Amino acid sequence: MMFPEDGKYVCRNCGATSDVGKKEVITTASKDKETAVYSDDTPATLPKTRILCPKCGHTEAFYVIRQTRAADEPETMIYRCCSCNYSWREY
Repeated sequence: MMFPEDGKYVCRNCGATSDVGKKEVITTASKDKETAVYSDDTPATLPKTRILCPKCGHTEAFYVIRQTRAADEPETMIYRCCSCNYSWREY
């Protein structure tokens, strides 16, 4: 797994590096004056899994697990396709 360091992605096990590429930062303001910043480089630090993308058919996606409902209900799996960046979720 590669992590962003000094403008490049670096593997902490073997030391391999890769260029980060162009970063896109999206800033939004909420009603209570807090600012949220979203960057397109964060998925590279997320774990990957083999799952079929419903949009393009690619078989690899990044995922996160979130508790989006009550604590006594199961978590929600949120996926983002590695190929087309389409996001979807499974309950």
